[in-house]
Amino acid sequence: MTVNDFIRLREKDWGRLEALLKNHAGRRPFSAAEVRELGILYRAVISDLALARRDYPSQRVAVYLNQLLTRAHGYIYQDDVSNLGRFVRYFAQTIPLAFRHAARYTLVAFLLFALPALIAFRLAYVDPGIADTLGLQAQREALANQTTWTNIPIEQRPYTSTVIMSNNIRVALLAFGGGMAFGLFAVYILAMNGVLLGALFGLAVHYGMGQVLLDFVIAHGVLELSVIFISGGAGLQIGYALIDPGRYSRRDAVSLAAQQAVPLAVIAIPLLIVAGLIEGFLSPSNSPFVLKTLVGVGIATLVYGVCWLKMISLE
Repeated sequence: MTVNDFIRLREKDWGRLEALLKNHAGRRPFSAAEVRELGILYRAVISDLALARRDYPSQRVAVYLNQLLTRAHGYIYQDDVSNLGRFVRYFAQTIPLAFRHAARYTLVAFLLFALPALIAFRLAYVDPGIADTLGLQAQREALANQTTWTNIPIEQRPYTSTVIMSNNIRVALLAFGGGMAFGLFAVYILAMNGVLLGALFGLAVHYGMGQVLLDFVIAHGVLELSVIFISGGAGLQIGYALIDPGRYSRRDAVSLAAQQAVPLAVIAIPLLIVAGLIEGFLSPSNSPFVLKTLVGVGIATLVYGVCWLKMISLE
């Protein structure tokens, strides 16, 4: 049977399935008879697609049937967005599983940040002039004058907090999206941010302002950096799938890696909002260093603890 014969024989059912989907484009409920008909047509078209892929793999009919089934699948297996249980399961199961799958990439992201940070710290501590090369002239001058930029006036803190959130979310999404450039842009984002933070602390310690800067950073920094590592690791996971797809096609490998990594980008946003609120309000306050440390380390420990315990329970 030629492909044209196959189309003529089966196109009536395809047209009927397409008409059903078109008539319910606004998610209008199907009648009982339409539900039965939809199920019959859906199973028939699945069989047609299998036949088309076997006998006519290079013909457009296989692409058409695949697209038609994708649309039908969305109607038959559509999720109930009002289901609170599904929402809870996403955060209680899907995200910890994604964390497990990306754990080794998160570790690599941490190293890509930490090693440049340590090198930059040493260089800036020994030679503060490196600040000019890194664009940290203003910060160097402030530290040299025994002042910082961290004393945010109370009336400016809501605005500052919003700006900080936006910037941190942008960096996290760039680190995540950088994976699509074979992971190279994610590596650049992680390493460059490590260099800047390391150099900043090196300058602070050189001018005797290390404790002052640490007092500002500790409350929000542990959570903020953890999210950057997790987002960067998710990006590296996608990048590695591009480099070494294994037994999958490169497209399928990237699609699978993205499905596993996207939950980490989703959780990054609310976590960075929390970090931004802390940085905008608690970090510049006169609260005791011990309190800031407890908040910073405590929240990060809670995040890692929940993911780790859920990983164990889901094994």
